[in-house]
Amino acid sequence: MQETARKSSATAWLRVEAKDPVLTQHVHHSSGRVHRFRFQHNLYKLREGRSMKPETFAHVVSSLLYQHRFGPYFCEPVVAGLDEKSVPYITGMDSLGAMEEAKDFMVAGTAPASLWGVCESMYREDLEPEELFEVIGQCLLSGVNRDALSGWGGIVYIICKDKVIERTLKGRMD
Repeated sequence: MQETARKSSATAWLRVEAKDPVLTQHVHHSSGRVHRFRFQHNLYKLREGRSMKPETFAHVVSSLLYQHRFGPYFCEPVVAGLDEKSVPYITGMDSLGAMEEAKDFMVAGTAPASLWGVCESMYREDLEPEELFEVIGQCLLSGVNRDALSGWGGIVYIICKDKVIERTLKGRMD
């Protein structure tokens, strides 16, 4: 399964937890890490008196991955969110925590090579939430059709200033 994230007037991503900052990967591999990230987030809130910015959370994720570099977690997290000024932030990482920020979109998972081309050809700036969902859906379904290890669809979250829209995509089931 691939994860994709978009950055526009609305931001979309696949995520693990609904109320915490975002880490995209398979849920069954991430339950222990989700607790660790929630713990780090709660410590930050106690110490600072505010929630983490997406950029700060990305650095926490990167640091944890680098701490486990000799026995790495085999994941490619994508962190996305809106800061306090509603400016979208998106970054992806390798399994050692090396970050790469993107201005438009980030792909990760089992078939990023097949997703890059599709995303580059379909993405446009300043899409409305409904248009953004349609582009993400088409990119995800086109990308998984080109990779034998991918499938079953995904969950897309569109993050707007005032709401979160969640939709499920169903892909091929072979």
